[in-house]
Amino acid sequence: MPTYEYECKKCGQFELFQSIKDEKLKRCPTCKSAVKRLMGSGSGIIFKGTGFYQTDYRSSNYHSGAKADSGTTSGSAAKTDAVPSTSSVSSDKK
Repeated sequence: MPTYEYECKKCGQFELFQSIKDEKLKRCPTCKSAVKRLMGSGSGIIFKGTGFYQTDYRSSNYHSGAKADSGTTSGSAAKTDAVPSTSSVSSDKK
């Protein structure tokens, strides 16, 4: 149910939980004076959990490309370790 904000000239501001189908309040529930419904800012967004990041909602194309990039990086590091040093190659030729 939405929360609506009202203002009474005598009691001040107050909030009221009402159904969307209900008519707006015309009289203060405390002093029965006329009330005015205020423009509410609405409820704020509440983020719960470990966090939300810009990259959480990227397309599947991006994710598959990122996996391909990370796979080639780790594969090239393994290949560089297997290559013999230049000093051993030059000594074999002599």
